[in-house]
Amino acid sequence: MTMTTIPVDEAPVRQMHSVTVRNPSSGRKTGSVDLDPEVFGIEPNVFVMHQVVTAQLAARRRGTQSTKTRSEVRGGGGKPWRQKGTGRARHGSTRNPQWRGGGVALGPKPRSYRQRTPKKMVSLALRSALSDRARDEKVVVVDRWRFESPRTKDAMAALGALKVEGRVLLVAERDETDVWKSFRNLPHVHLISPRELNAYDVLVSDVVVFTLDTLPANTPVEAEADEADDDGEDES
Repeated sequence: MTMTTIPVDEAPVRQMHSVTVRNPSSGRKTGSVDLDPEVFGIEPNVFVMHQVVTAQLAARRRGTQSTKTRSEVRGGGGKPWRQKGTGRARHGSTRNPQWRGGGVALGPKPRSYRQRTPKKMVSLALRSALSDRARDEKVVVVDRWRFESPRTKDAMAALGALKVEGRVLLVAERDETDVWKSFRNLPHVHLISPRELNAYDVLVSDVVVFTLDTLPANTPVEAEADEADDDGEDES
């Protein structure tokens, strides 16, 4: 029996994506960052993404719907007519499923719709979704947010400076109170913390916006000489 070895060159290829880091106040470039190829550079697994998203949506169902069976419907205690001699079909109760006002046959009952999903599948689905967005250049990275106070107007101006359109998934730390309060009133922006990042929210969004602190396993590669200052002012 002959053993066949797989050459090292045939190992899965990870794509390296470099993303521009921008100042959210002006939209100017302040540097660049290489996205982790293990997170943003794999070949998306469509089957795993579908299975994980299906399980996630199923877990959202409350499962409280309920119908009454013939034993739970009120009434129907007596036989509607005698067994023989009437020419009509035999019936023992008016609460049988074929009667109007009767019980429901095989109706829904309270249940749990949760599906068991391995952690490795959940991780692979998230990495596949992020890789798909990175491949389509739908991943935006900002150096940090500059909100002196919570203002929705400033949040809209920041998205305009970044030229972000469509449904936006914005990843921010929970302690960034000004960021959460500034973006929470925008209907097309969904805020999420890094620990809550999931495949479904990534896939239903057109653009994913990170900061350098929330970017998974980021590695800065270069910075511009005219980097923006803390006030967001750049030289033209």
